Amino acid sequence: MKHHPTPLSSLPWRRAAATALLTLGTVTGALAQAFPDKPLKVIVGFPPGGAADQIARLVSTPLATALGQPVIVENRAGANGNIAGEAVAKSPADGYTLLLSSGGMVSVNPHLSRMSFDPVKDLTPVASAARVLVYLMARPTLEVKNVQELVAMAKANPGRMSYGSAGNGSSPHLAGEMLKAQTGMFTVHVPYRGAAPALNDLMGGQIDYYFDPGIGLAHAKAGRTKLLAVGSLKRSPLFPDVPTLDEAGLRGFDADTVFGFYAPAGTPPAVITRINTEVNKILATASVKERITALGGEALPLTPAEFGKRGMDDSQRFGAIIRDRKITAD
Repeated sequence: MKHHPTPLSSLPWRRAAATALLTLGTVTGALAQAFPDKPLKVIVGFPPGGAADQIARLVSTPLATALGQPVIVENRAGANGNIAGEAVAKSPADGYTLLLSSGGMVSVNPHLSRMSFDPVKDLTPVASAARVLVYLMARPTLEVKNVQELVAMAKANPGRMSYGSAGNGSSPHLAGEMLKAQTGMFTVHVPYRGAAPALNDLMGGQIDYYFDPGIGLAHAKAGRTKLLAVGSLKRSPLFPDVPTLDEAGLRGFDADTVFGFYAPAGTPPAVITRINTEVNKILATASVKERITALGGEALPLTPAEFGKRGMDDSQRFGAIIRDRKITAD
């Protein structure tokens, strides 16, 4: 009798695997439909009033409506966002605890010091929220009208001028070091605990210049600071007449960062997809886009994979600056 081989599709392990995949798909779909059935928490790694805090609250309000559950925003500032990042990384991987952070959590912090968690392994990208530009501002009494005059003054007074930042390793700090590296100017860095106190001291004349992440734009329009340039590859729609640093002669100057939501590693893909979908819908609304533009940024809806790739690309870019300038954490 001629033997006919059993079709692969009818082998017991094949049938079991197919059943398992079907079951997994059913469970995943059910999970997506059931989520959420209780309030969510968004932990922000920076103080109230800053760009991260404002973006978190701007998105969380309509997100609560879309999900049908309250979304509570909680600020846990410190260590350039690491305190909040660790709290989320150690939370249950169920989608109910999210992190809203600058991209520096992934692209900057690992280059600065040993962390208590691995942001690449212990967190997973969920949804980007905004591309945040930085704006080069000088104190109102500084006698410069443009970037070239600022650089000339700094070179004529090495070590006598100062610039502030939102803290060691923050995007304004890295932008300041990029400026020094590309011009050869030598100025003293003054780190603050957040951008708001740095802005206050700039207007008060305690520091000469700083890179603003968007919170000081109203003061620039009112003449309380001098807006010299944008640290991006394209001009800001809010200030179409203000040149970029690239246009001012610093070729390729790009200090943009992407702010977004992260979840603990292991969070079900269906939950991540649900949150990503809702956040992207929110970012597409005219009112939210206008608010983010008013903050000096740009709404940036991305898939989780695109958001994750952006973080890795920025890690290479900022890592090179950190190594070259020998930047360390607080």
